[in-house]
Amino acid sequence: MSSSRKVVVKDKAQAPLFVGLDLGGTNVKVGVVDDLGRTLRDSYLTVKTEVPKGPEDASRRMGEAILESIRRGGLTPERVAGVGLGSPGTMDIPAGKLVKPANLPGWEYFPLRDRVSHHCGMPIIFANDATSAAYGEFWIGSGKDFYSMILLTLGTGIGCGIVIGDLLLDGQHSHGGEFGHSIIDCAADARVCGCGKRGHYEAYGSATAVIKRTRDALQSGRRSSLKKAIKQGAELTPLLVAEHAEAGDRLALDIILETARYVAIGAVNLMHTIDPDAILFGGAMTFGGKRSPLGRRFLDRIKEEIRKRAYEVPAEKTVIDFATLGGDAGYLGAAGIARIEYRKKRQTV
Repeated sequence: MSSSRKVVVKDKAQAPLFVGLDLGGTNVKVGVVDDLGRTLRDSYLTVKTEVPKGPEDASRRMGEAILESIRRGGLTPERVAGVGLGSPGTMDIPAGKLVKPANLPGWEYFPLRDRVSHHCGMPIIFANDATSAAYGEFWIGSGKDFYSMILLTLGTGIGCGIVIGDLLLDGQHSHGGEFGHSIIDCAADARVCGCGKRGHYEAYGSATAVIKRTRDALQSGRRSSLKKAIKQGAELTPLLVAEHAEAGDRLALDIILETARYVAIGAVNLMHTIDPDAILFGGAMTFGGKRSPLGRRFLDRIKEEIRKRAYEVPAEKTVIDFATLGGDAGYLGAAGIARIEYRKKRQTV
């Protein structure tokens, strides 16, 4: 269980109650959440996504997981006011469909919202997973004291969620917040992103980029303890790079600090576009976050680069920090988005 997750027993939960799902390429996280953002005891569970089995099979198991989460929380479906599902993009949010989700091959143009709803017998609110995670941080995490904030999740790619008040910036075509595919390098030989296009933010600041840039540096002849580790069978990952940086390897540290520079460039572009109260960094690649000297150094370098590149006022006033909800942000935020929709409906009645 996440150390940041607040848990409440059923009898102490603040109604109304909501279910949140966070669909990932490996696992689906599910939990019942009360009106204060606390997870009902025993309601949290994970199920395997099993992408190759296809979206219909996964939809069935997600529907079953919703009902199982409710049962474990000691409830019946009638006690739940709404269900939110955060899914990787790209997507058509009003239609409840996936479009071309990079991490879910074979799931193209699938009506995910309606199929999960069919299998659990409950209406589903559909949202982008990065937006869900951002809203989780905004509602009960590092962003709870701000009116506007942006969450950048650093992992295989770079997710981006933008929240301004209760406005979730999805965009007219459900592609708002696809900032991982903004262009930060216009050169003809710019690095190729996982989507196949050149010069994108993800191609420089993601975990995939860290691996590629490290491999390129090793192949160019740079000395590093990583070479020996890889020869002995270690897999080249950001975690391995971090371990060697912490042990004093210069190349490994250079890669991490260079990543911070790229991450900062994207943050400055967002600051000059949105002018938010805060930009938070989460995801699997925060190098230990505030708990780690390396994570703190990573964040300090981001701040340093932002101060060099941003206008004076946003550079001084925008809060730059780590997110705090970790892997829970997605399902908590999805429940929170269901909560927004519930409140909107109540206001119109």
